[in-house]
Amino acid sequence: MRPLSELSDAELLRSMREGDEEAFGALYQRRQAGVFRFAWQMSGSHALAEDVTQEVFLFLIRDGHVFDAEKGSVSAFLMGVARNYVLRKLRGERAMISLGEDSEDDFSADLADPELSPLDDLTRTETIENVRKAVLTLPEKYREVVVLCELQELNYKETAEILECAIGTVRSRLHRGRALLLEKLRPARPETEDATELKSAGCFA
Repeated sequence: MRPLSELSDAELLRSMREGDEEAFGALYQRRQAGVFRFAWQMSGSHALAEDVTQEVFLFLIRDGHVFDAEKGSVSAFLMGVARNYVLRKLRGERAMISLGEDSEDDFSADLADPELSPLDDLTRTETIENVRKAVLTLPEKYREVVVLCELQELNYKETAEILECAIGTVRSRLHRGRALLLEKLRPARPETEDATELKSAGCFA
């Protein structure tokens, strides 16, 4: 029998559903950190992230049969469940201030190099804490793509699976989310650094 560490997520889930508790433990150890980070980065609350992580894996025990490998990976499935729980809690507890829903239509154009993040330079000069705080102020639909693509470093396909949307929608929202984040971070920078300096640093490449 192959060691649990060599089994794929889907194989672990299948064994778990057949009653193998060790398979569940292996899958939990492999994926719980990512689920927790996502919930924490979306909410800014360790307590909420811990609750969401617990609820995600309880859901997996109870309703793991709804996973469909043809729709995506187990990891994307868990992140999608986590996303639903996070948004439900944030909306229910009024933990976040809504900044409104902006139209995406004017921001559908891709960046010159869509795989190159315009936040790369900023994250070298801004504290991680400032970036995290700024991310928390983004509207939900932009916050989640920034968290998934920038902080979790998932690709467009994985993010689209989690959000159950088209890859083009992910690109559009990420483009807009990056622009909003840059605007929010700019006041924290020294006044001598104007937009020209930001452009020369590659922030708008």
